[in-house]
Amino acid sequence: MAPAKKIAVIGLDCAPPELVFEKWRDELPCLRSLMEQGVWGKLESVCPPITVPAWSCMMSGKDPGQLGIYGFRNRKDFSYDGMTIANSTAVREPRLWDMLSRAGKRVIVMCVPGTYPVSAVNGSMVSCFLTPNAQSPYTYPPELKAELEQRFGPYMMDVPNFRSEDKDEILRNIYKMTEQHFGMASHMVASQPWDFFMMVEMGTDRIHHAFWKFHDKNHRKFEPGNRFENAIRDYYHYLDKKIADFLAVLGEDTTVFVVSDHGAKSMDGGICINEWLMQEGFLFLTQPVSGPTPIAKAPVDWNRTIAWGEGGYYSRIFLNVKGREPNGVIEPGEYESVRDRLKAKMEAMLDDQGKPLGNKVFKPQDVYRSVRNVAPDLIVYFGDLGWRSVGVLGTGAVHTFENDTGPDDANHAQYGIIMVREPGGRRGVKLEGTKLLDVSSMILERFGITEPDAVTSGSALKA
Repeated sequence: MAPAKKIAVIGLDCAPPELVFEKWRDELPCLRSLMEQGVWGKLESVCPPITVPAWSCMMSGKDPGQLGIYGFRNRKDFSYDGMTIANSTAVREPRLWDMLSRAGKRVIVMCVPGTYPVSAVNGSMVSCFLTPNAQSPYTYPPELKAELEQRFGPYMMDVPNFRSEDKDEILRNIYKMTEQHFGMASHMVASQPWDFFMMVEMGTDRIHHAFWKFHDKNHRKFEPGNRFENAIRDYYHYLDKKIADFLAVLGEDTTVFVVSDHGAKSMDGGICINEWLMQEGFLFLTQPVSGPTPIAKAPVDWNRTIAWGEGGYYSRIFLNVKGREPNGVIEPGEYESVRDRLKAKMEAMLDDQGKPLGNKVFKPQDVYRSVRNVAPDLIVYFGDLGWRSVGVLGTGAVHTFENDTGPDDANHAQYGIIMVREPGGRRGVKLEGTKLLDVSSMILERFGITEPDAVTSGSALKA
């Protein structure tokens, strides 16, 4: 295979194969044509399938354990309240744009999660949804910011308050953000020299979380005939047209990747993990709490507590180990037996109807090539990601159907999408066994570049 002249990656955060490849395939002419003119298939995400760290895993070829990033928020040490947000400074491994810059390739990187604060590249960078506000220094080089603002106005790095009941405003902002991002992308590829371009659109993720119950007939809160029933479908129609327009700017000689970091699925409810741990005798308070209280503000009796958990689309469970945590109670020699006992109990958990929930519980050492920084002791998918984890105490119940961080109807799913269309490449081929961790090495391969640190899982996506 001759080295690619140019490669463009269009990332659609949270785009699920069930919608793109199945339900709406015939309604999305651009994406359908990419499938017909190239190779396509499911893309297996990492554990956990979360925006942070998944995009950095994709771009580095390293799993969350190797990066030492296990979610949006991570323990910085073994204290009980030391949590930090994983921005770009947490990523210590080179990502694709770093490798390509070293090889002399010109890069344009736009809106990729995990790029704020921006870093120097051989080309340009616009940072991601972690950018605090439009006044922040979100571009490299710095002078690019004024150029973009003059043409496109203040940068919309994300949808404000996408977990709220103001659905009309959320919808307006999703379209406004997507319009701006594709406008910026077209301008940058047309006005700058480049070999590699990458953007990630967050609109797909935000519309799923805000509107899933309105479109999914199997969602327990679905109401037939609601006025937002076609909101997600209509957005995909719009997005398909924006991608088509952008591909026309790129030209036919560009190799195009369309990828998502994970999929989406209906979320039935939440599991109040710390309530459950209290009921099961793993967590104790020095006094009761009145009303929902974050675990960080709860009067936890650390001299008796064995384990506690964090909320999110999945759960991270931490054990209180003697000699590791400040008031640890688990003897180091009993660590594995306690972890196994807790894992078994969580796998046997029941839903609100008394039926098996179908939890998946992972030990980091079993799913990662190595484990860096302060990893969770257990990672839990409640109902195989059909339920989220709710970290607050004081709800009085284990099962809940209200989200402690605002309205949210969808969870992440393990499989995203991948499509690759390249000059002279295979056409209409369905891929099997493709993994998110392979993507960076596949792009390097198409440029004819060998990175000594690039590790792949040997999936089906080969030249």
